[in-house]
Amino acid sequence: MNKYELAVVVSANVDDEAKTKAVDKCKALIERFGGTVTNVDDWGKKKLAYEIQKQTEGFYYFIQFDAEASVPAELESRVRIVDNVIRYLCVRNDEA
Repeated sequence: MNKYELAVVVSANVDDEAKTKAVDKCKALIERFGGTVTNVDDWGKKKLAYEIQKQTEGFYYFIQFDAEASVPAELESRVRIVDNVIRYLCVRNDEA
């Protein structure tokens, strides 16, 4: 099992229920492919580095999880189509 982190930026133009639904969907996808979520870090609303889909702000979430090496590829292909997610990135956390 490897340690990974999924960074998700949710649209700032949605209500709290839609934000929660998008994050829960990402967590459900991780668990569906055999991963275990260890931590969810909510950074709140932040200014984007550049405009995305005519938006300048987004809600940032960082989801740490443990999973097999095949999970990130499956996860990225599914997160791409989750409603209200405007950007995502999955990286492996290596122990230094």
